[in-house]
Amino acid sequence: MFEQNFKNIDDILRKAGGSQTELDYVEQTSWVLFLKYLDDLEKDKETAALLSGKPIPK
Repeated sequence: MFEQNFKNIDDILRKAGGSQTELDYVEQTSWVLFLKYLDDLEKDKETAALLSGKPIPK
């Protein structure tokens, strides 16, 4: 499951250019995963706020 996701990310990065070696892919993939984590965290906090009736933090 995760293997295919990483392969898809690598394919996108390879097509976009700017990556010279596999080490560049690792750095860029790590950055993409970190940003995805932050996005999911914000969505979780928003959902929790909605469920508790609190105003949504911005």
